[in-house]
Amino acid sequence: MIAGGLLLLTVLAFYSVSLRPYFYLLMGALAGPTLLSLAVSYYVYDYSNLYTFKWLTNEKGACKGLVLNIHAGFDETSTLLQQRFISSTLRVLDFYNPAEHTEVSIRRARVAYPPYPTTESVQPHALPVANACAEWIFVVLAAHEIRQPAQRVAFFTELRRVVHPHGRIVVVEHLRDPANFLAYTIGFLHFFSRATWQSTFLRSGLTLEREQKVTPFISAFILRPSGSAA
Repeated sequence: MIAGGLLLLTVLAFYSVSLRPYFYLLMGALAGPTLLSLAVSYYVYDYSNLYTFKWLTNEKGACKGLVLNIHAGFDETSTLLQQRFISSTLRVLDFYNPAEHTEVSIRRARVAYPPYPTTESVQPHALPVANACAEWIFVVLAAHEIRQPAQRVAFFTELRRVVHPHGRIVVVEHLRDPANFLAYTIGFLHFFSRATWQSTFLRSGLTLEREQKVTPFISAFILRPSGSAA
């Protein structure tokens, strides 16, 4: 119906000079949010220091243990993490499930970009990792793909199980907040609010050590097991 209305307005504007200003205004109003979201995406994913991990400044010495990188089918970070934690063992876990993760963008990305070598397909509620063995766990722009609250808590409870008592979990996400609404309009509903994440962490036995803004549109949550020393 919307497409039909636009087509009708286009035809009328072609034949009626008086309607053309309204046509141009409407086209500008429709194109503006799209151009803005493209500009923000370029800034976040290509221009900012998101993938350099230079914003992760409070590392506790050189990590020589296990680093987990967990994603939902599209992996842009494993090579970079291996370069940053060069003395560590990196395991890459992919919980992509085509029956649940139906975004076209993920399917296209999986075709365009081959997986990191040795990537393991896993279930988010049953990670094939021993208890308390990971020094660092990274979940970058992936955890929001677990849409059901109970499944999300089960996933973070698994992270609580496998992280070392003095280890850290780094969760990077867009938030359902004003900045992301301005950038993506109704697309921001795909993200979760800060309160939702805080509730998930609390229910999973994790303590939020700090929250860090990587960009105005991206937040990093640094977590540790509840009850462990800071």
